[in-house]
Amino acid sequence: MEIKKNEEYIVDIIDNGMEGEGIAKIDDLVIFIPGAIKKEKIKILIVKVLKTHAYGKIIEIIKKSPYRVEEDCTTYKRCGGCKLRHIDYEETLNIKQQNVQNLVNKAFKGNQIKVQKTIGMGNPYHYRNKAQYPVGVDKDGKAQIGVFAERSHKIIPMQKCFIQNEIAEKIAFAVYKFINQKGIEAYNEKEQKGILRHIIIKVGIRTHEVMCILVVNNKKIPYESQLVDMLAKEYNVKTIVKNINDKNTNVILGNQNIILHGDGYIYDILGDYTFKISPMSFYQVNPVQAEVLYNIAIEMAKLNKEDILFDLYCGIGTIGIFSAQYVKKVYGIEIVEDAIKDAKENAKINNIENIHFYAGDVERIFSNFIEKKQVYPDVIIVDPPRRGLDENTISNILAVQPKKVVYISCNPSTMVRDMKLLEESYSVKEIQPVDMFPFTSHVECCSVLYLKDSIQ
Repeated sequence: MEIKKNEEYIVDIIDNGMEGEGIAKIDDLVIFIPGAIKKEKIKILIVKVLKTHAYGKIIEIIKKSPYRVEEDCTTYKRCGGCKLRHIDYEETLNIKQQNVQNLVNKAFKGNQIKVQKTIGMGNPYHYRNKAQYPVGVDKDGKAQIGVFAERSHKIIPMQKCFIQNEIAEKIAFAVYKFINQKGIEAYNEKEQKGILRHIIIKVGIRTHEVMCILVVNNKKIPYESQLVDMLAKEYNVKTIVKNINDKNTNVILGNQNIILHGDGYIYDILGDYTFKISPMSFYQVNPVQAEVLYNIAIEMAKLNKEDILFDLYCGIGTIGIFSAQYVKKVYGIEIVEDAIKDAKENAKINNIENIHFYAGDVERIFSNFIEKKQVYPDVIIVDPPRRGLDENTISNILAVQPKKVVYISCNPSTMVRDMKLLEESYSVKEIQPVDMFPFTSHVECCSVLYLKDSIQ
């Protein structure tokens, strides 16, 4: 059967994909249908046809899944953030588990690697501790705030988000109201004119400390002192930072920060540890689930007091600090210098003396430890960006052959790819997904790779 654009078909949904979309087949052609759920019968309109697959949109749900729930957000379909908002939360955990298992089965044919049930969150609402609101102009030239539409820079105005911290929303809209009252120009991306580009709020989930970052196109904000005074007094904002970004770029933050109020950072607590968070440093967006993830990683790794541990892509040192009490020494490596400054400060704050942090490219510093310093890890923890491990890091791991590699990943596809590349020397028994971002299509995973023929 030839599948044609703009024609209607009735299909059975046989699975859900990595982005939460429903998957159907007409003959052998795979059809991706956003918003559809496995085991539903749907009437669809074909909107795009390619050689290997096609895309459809729902016209009518003929047979509804028992896991379909009433939508509570009016913008999630357009912003693309919570793609699973129409599915019962417990079922989203099953979908994420199955998606990771499908990746494993495809890559490791005949190799039995068990993907465990995704560990969910007790209260999967308002969990984000960092909110980024683009500020722009609408078609009439008026200031607007919201979220970017999926795969675009068009701002969708919104009043309520069910995953953002509620105080972050209040503060962002207070800034928006202020600039409208005072006539402060929002940034016009097309013309590269205007002042306010982004409002970023970071919240200490357990300390309740709040940082507000105002990303601006130039150094001067009209009525700046009034704005700062309002945020500090009415919303108890601990620190306010002006970030200068005058470049025509998709990167949100510029390189220069000017402290307008407070000391330029906040603290939060993970487990038994206190962490310092600065404007430029990365901190887990969902600290509640990050604590779960780290404890699982340490438990799975079965660390001992004689181990030398390398923490690659260490950020502000969270997982390394969590691990330090169980090992002899920790070496953390991270390319972002501000993150390493925070990591060193975090080690001091928590009185941890057996951990050392190094700023620079993971690939280069890892090689330097091996080749020049002759320091060899017993265990490596990696928590790479979405692109996964680079070829040299994989080569170094294979050359050094630590007893264990603890792989924490925000992208199961690249994690499975890297595991396959390490397969000649390492075996994997299980993967534990953790729902770090409820109702989104993302899932965090943790696994331990064991050196073959080693004592475990």
